[in-house]
Amino acid sequence: MVDAWLPYGKTEVCAHIPTRNFLGLIEPKKNEAVQDIKGEIKRALTEPIGSKTLDEIVKPEHKVSIVIGNHLPADLTNVMVLSVVDYLNSVGVKDENITVIYGCETLKTGKEDFLGKVKTVVHNPRKSKLVNVGKTHGINVYLNRVFTEADVKILLGRINFHCYAGYTGDGKIVLPGVCGEETIKRSHALLLNSRVKKGVLNGNPIHEVMVETARLANVDFILNVVANSEGGVVKAFAGSLEEAFNYGVKFVDEVYRLKVDRKADIVVVSAGGYPEDSTLYNAYEGIESALNIVKRGGVIVLVAECSEGYGNQTFYDWMVRLKEIKNVEKEIKRNYVLGGHAAYYLLKALQKVHLILVSAMPDYYVNSFKFKTARAVNDGVEEAFNIVGKKAKVWIVPYGNVTLPELETKSS
Repeated sequence: MVDAWLPYGKTEVCAHIPTRNFLGLIEPKKNEAVQDIKGEIKRALTEPIGSKTLDEIVKPEHKVSIVIGNHLPADLTNVMVLSVVDYLNSVGVKDENITVIYGCETLKTGKEDFLGKVKTVVHNPRKSKLVNVGKTHGINVYLNRVFTEADVKILLGRINFHCYAGYTGDGKIVLPGVCGEETIKRSHALLLNSRVKKGVLNGNPIHEVMVETARLANVDFILNVVANSEGGVVKAFAGSLEEAFNYGVKFVDEVYRLKVDRKADIVVVSAGGYPEDSTLYNAYEGIESALNIVKRGGVIVLVAECSEGYGNQTFYDWMVRLKEIKNVEKEIKRNYVLGGHAAYYLLKALQKVHLILVSAMPDYYVNSFKFKTARAVNDGVEEAFNIVGKKAKVWIVPYGNVTLPELETKSS
């Protein structure tokens, strides 16, 4: 018997897998978090990639907008914002000329030390004042007016795999972050394109629209971080919109894109523990990773505490109201709402595999998302064996939200 430990909330649970069934653990390369996050960010700011330094870009009289992407936890947001604000102050920019904008879907959580130091704005796609800055892919690009009126525009984010953008970071911070509702709906209708996948940039129309939108916005500078599986910052990348981002993507691929030699009948995947598994909406990314390495008709056991429930109301509403993938596809084309993509991807997954959720969520809600339920990980594993047979082979993925396992293609 093999004991495989999986993150679950703020603790761990142990899956017992018979040795004859166990294919192995799929884990990212070990990367130690930097001890001095501020120091690493300062290094990145002073050694930008493909860009002038901020002190060469910014003048003391400039108005500066800093947009926070929606994949940053509060403590990291603090460090990144204050590091940039301190840098701007050092070149003569006053606090009153700096505005921090929370992109839509970004939550103000925890204690944020920069509140009161600089102005803050929460972008609302429906209610914020917007400016039309042009078109891309036939889509009108409407942006937050406060953002467009800034002399210098800076994006803060984290680079990680993402189910439709390919990766978080770069243009995704602008779209949907500071865009109007029409722009978001039209661009996200591209979800149905076959090149819209996790870890795919080339030919991914949503990624292309996001980058082109950021170009239309005249973004001046980005600061992105890459974290390890425990959430600690490993490296920071700063500089131009595309070049600095591409360096970060290359680093993510080297550490978190993992090759396997065969598919399994069962994949037991953890989202990675808290905060990645705080809601089902967050934890779903783990399923997208596991789909690459599970056989059709197989089982994915998602281990995610979901201490804060399902997490996104649109995700829940679409699953309950629309029920079938054909209805979700129509809604995406007609009236996309942020969060609806999760319903689409979940229903797509259910066409291929069986899904079992090990969580603290009430069965009533879990059943609305069409999962089978298990209260303990080994109950979920036993149910998976009942579905596909006692000879089933099993992969274990402890950090599904940050890793991307892929089947190795054999060269001829």
